[in-house]
Amino acid sequence: MIQKQYYGLGTTITLSVEEPATEADLDAGHRLIQHYEDILTVNRPVSEVMDVNHAAGDQPVHVSAITYQLIKRAVEVSLWNLGFNTAIGPLVKLWKIGFDGANLPADSDIKERLKLIDPADIKLNDGAQTVFLTKPGMEIDLGAIAKGYIADAIKYLWVSMGVKSGIIDLGGNILLVGKSARPNGLWRIGVQNPVQKRNVALGVMTTPAKSIVTSGIYERYLVINGQNYHHMFDSKTGYPIQNDLESVTIISDLSIDGDIWTTEAFYQDIDKGLPLIENQPGLDAIFVTRDYRVAITSGLKDVFTLTDSHYQLI
Repeated sequence: MIQKQYYGLGTTITLSVEEPATEADLDAGHRLIQHYEDILTVNRPVSEVMDVNHAAGDQPVHVSAITYQLIKRAVEVSLWNLGFNTAIGPLVKLWKIGFDGANLPADSDIKERLKLIDPADIKLNDGAQTVFLTKPGMEIDLGAIAKGYIADAIKYLWVSMGVKSGIIDLGGNILLVGKSARPNGLWRIGVQNPVQKRNVALGVMTTPAKSIVTSGIYERYLVINGQNYHHMFDSKTGYPIQNDLESVTIISDLSIDGDIWTTEAFYQDIDKGLPLIENQPGLDAIFVTRDYRVAITSGLKDVFTLTDSHYQLI
């Protein structure tokens, strides 16, 4: 495989293609990432999404078709009220976990932000292709969905360019393209061990070309007075989600679905999350708890193997 690493989306990106694809295909994928990051990011002062945020409480903002489609999808999912919330921006900016200035905010400030994170206050106009945040101080944050959307776009681009086999790794989002070089054409993919450095697996799965998305609390967190605060927030409390999970991995056809359902499943915990994913056609999941237990959906029973003896399959 031809492989290159880039930096973007706040992480190390690794793109790989099987010959006869070339480095030009990798660079084309990277340029697409840069373009989408430019219009969708909320970590810079200027982007299409930040134009929407700056106009909160003032006026609707016209955005490109790409940005509008993604915001519309994010709002639809947020209105399921299962945990995913694209209006979470004011809380993310208050806590700053994973960024300079990370802090434990005052409870009064958290309560004030809770008034600004209702996705029902985001008004969309399909005809005008505009987005309006009805309250001053509201902010859309697409961080929980943009990587998957971008990964799917790279795959679509590569297939249109004739790439037959490859791996898109956006750090937490892995999207497989075509068949592997193995005789059976299946891929062997390691599932991240949450308590080890990146690329150390707790288990391995054999799969055709799928999306594998992992969300966890082990990379972006803040420790104050011995208390660990991670970056996945509960929209009801304004504080990090409280449960026993360390990570959730979703296996799906589309990476955007992996983004959405890792958040929903993490919020629901194993008891509700496992049956929730079982009931979604085409989805499977791996739940990893803080006390070294692993639970999987039925579709993975013959294709997932634990490789770390510290963990127990339940």
